[in-house]
Amino acid sequence: MMQNLWQKKPKLNYSKDVFDIVQFGSSIFEDSKPNDIDIAVIFNKIPLKEQLNQAQEIKKQLQKYSELPIHTNSFDFYSLFESSNFARNGILFYGKSIISGEPFSKKLGIMPKLQILYSLRDLEKKDKIRFNYLLNGKSGKYGLIKQYGGKIVAPGIIEISTENEKAFFEPMKKITSSIKIRRIFETQD
Repeated sequence: MMQNLWQKKPKLNYSKDVFDIVQFGSSIFEDSKPNDIDIAVIFNKIPLKEQLNQAQEIKKQLQKYSELPIHTNSFDFYSLFESSNFARNGILFYGKSIISGEPFSKKLGIMPKLQILYSLRDLEKKDKIRFNYLLNGKSGKYGLIKQYGGKIVAPGIIEISTENEKAFFEPMKKITSSIKIRRIFETQD
């Protein structure tokens, strides 16, 4: 059983009222050990009671694909974008469509990108070399960039997919404290 249901794209029965079914939360990240799998069922405008009933049916279907418990939230477009919705940013930026296997935001015409900005200026030479090995590899071993598909877009800036945030950030932070994350959306043509 896998925690990345969005990669499996399971065959599900759902109504035309469902806009998308999105996996989000800690189960999205590489190298994470989640306790459950968070699922957002995004509906076109239908009554709340019907949303809850349909979300429970989808949850039962998804549970067959996971040993971890499935936790579902149902939203229509209005409730998804409300400022009081604490899951909104996680769904929009990190969410993966179980239906298409792509980032949920792509369905809205935008793609999430994560840039890690770092500086090695105040590091000793040995730590700069360690950092280079971490990113590019050494002695036939892959570095983070090749292992997780990142790319250097400018000196001190690496662009990666959102699910690899922890796989990059945590080991980089152990070498340099001069590091931050920039979350951006790019429009799709």
